Amino acid sequence: MKRLSGKTALITGAAQGIGRAFAESYVQEGAQVAIADINIALAQEAANDIGPSAIAIEMDVSNQDNIESGVTAAIQHFGGLDILVNNAAVFSANPIVDITREDFDKVFSINVAGTLFTLQAVAKHMIERGKGGKIINMASQAGRRGEALVGVYCATKASVISLTQSAGLNLIEHGINVNAIAPGVVDGAHWDGVDAHFARLESKAPGEKKIEVGQAVPAGRMGRPEDLTGMAIFLASNESNYVVSQCYNVDGGQWMS
Repeated sequence: MKRLSGKTALITGAAQGIGRAFAESYVQEGAQVAIADINIALAQEAANDIGPSAIAIEMDVSNQDNIESGVTAAIQHFGGLDILVNNAAVFSANPIVDITREDFDKVFSINVAGTLFTLQAVAKHMIERGKGGKIINMASQAGRRGEALVGVYCATKASVISLTQSAGLNLIEHGINVNAIAPGVVDGAHWDGVDAHFARLESKAPGEKKIEVGQAVPAGRMGRPEDLTGMAIFLASNESNYVVSQCYNVDGGQWMS
């Protein structure tokens, strides 16, 4: 039997990259998945590629009304939600003296408030439904320690880890397991953007930073989205019923805890 048979999931920021890989793997394990993304055209393309077990939902997690409407749409379509993956996030980088309040507010609005209030909306539904559920937040190795040029992003991911711990302790009494995954450096569109930031800040050639960080990983390469799917499936399945408030590193050996 497939590990997620009969389950329904909502994954934010799932039109591409890690989120899309999770959606594909969940469907392969028997789940129905709502691909939520601010880019509805790309989300619809992903849903079409994955097949009839996937639907696309437009969701901007920095907007409370949009969170509520997106969660409601997924619940109405599937009849309920068993799994939430808070994957939507943005990256920024600047020296501390160059950080602007506008950038700070934007990144925290998506990475922290978006995670918290999407979690809250789904948790309310899960409590009312009375069947428990699984909530997975996407943290990062950046949440484990500071980085000289990545102060705001690191702070948001540290907040995600803390929120995971608090929410997990609060919601387990309702049978809702809240845990997190902390990836390392994962190749794809996200890291192309990260690379561009470092090209600007460190006067590097495009692609140079990606090569450097890949070589620094003990496993010898950058991660790929599919490297994370096993953990995402485990945390969404009944196999993790006794796992509460944990943050798992899936990073090729970059961080040990």
